[in-house]
Amino acid sequence: MATHAQFAVADPQPSKAVVGGRWKGCVSVIVPVYNEIAHVDELLRAIHNSPVRKEIIIVDDGSTDGTREKLRAMPPANDVTVVFHEKNCGKGAAIRTALEYTRGEYILIQDSDLEYDPQDYPALLLPLEQREANVVYGVRPDRPERGLRFFLGAKLLTHLTNLLYGAGIHDEATCYKVFRRSHLAQIDLECQRFEFCPEVTAKLSRLGEKIAEVPISYKPRSAGEGKKIRHTDGWLAIWTLLRHRFTRRSRWMRSGSTAAAAPFAVSFARVSPE
Repeated sequence: MATHAQFAVADPQPSKAVVGGRWKGCVSVIVPVYNEIAHVDELLRAIHNSPVRKEIIIVDDGSTDGTREKLRAMPPANDVTVVFHEKNCGKGAAIRTALEYTRGEYILIQDSDLEYDPQDYPALLLPLEQREANVVYGVRPDRPERGLRFFLGAKLLTHLTNLLYGAGIHDEATCYKVFRRSHLAQIDLECQRFEFCPEVTAKLSRLGEKIAEVPISYKPRSAGEGKKIRHTDGWLAIWTLLRHRFTRRSRWMRSGSTAAAAPFAVSFARVSPE
């Protein structure tokens, strides 16, 4: 366990390290968190126990239930970065902020609600490590156990994605999305809420990326248990898929010298050492 002296606190300066050395073959696990005080300890233990080389970037998105106080009080750990948004901005915003702190060769998105199992990381990373793909999605079991509305909504988004982009995928709305960092860096993201999924799928598909898929385990939870996505997010996802199908690529392609835009105010950052 590292000491507090090894970590920078307050004035946040995102890492701009180039992938190489110790970061080659490493996965940066991005964890957006909002009001998850009951689950954050268990979640972090599960991520740490996953048998892959990784760093963890946690972005607390304006929690009001004591989650950020718990995160601030946790002993600093090697390869764990904790960032606080000044206010709640949304999952997409938290991912965009977290991307500025990543250093690994791969990027993996991990929801904080315990629906997804970090023991699936090795299977998700394998197509990337074997250079069979640059993008991998985890496919949830094809059962309506997560609630008929969510199940049918996810099916609709998947079919629309395949119709508009010829993606040939089976689960567009899955949380488990893994990217080769160099390929994700080609696009600018605009998302703030749950439209991260359709946006990144649309833009990478338009770049000709073939999305590989692997089966994953899944334990759905209800809105009463803290699930935050709403029906309005479904309409926004549909609009996002339609809009990016016809937007000129030059509007969201990033040149090698252009930095990502993440205009969300950060009030605290504890960055793990290089």
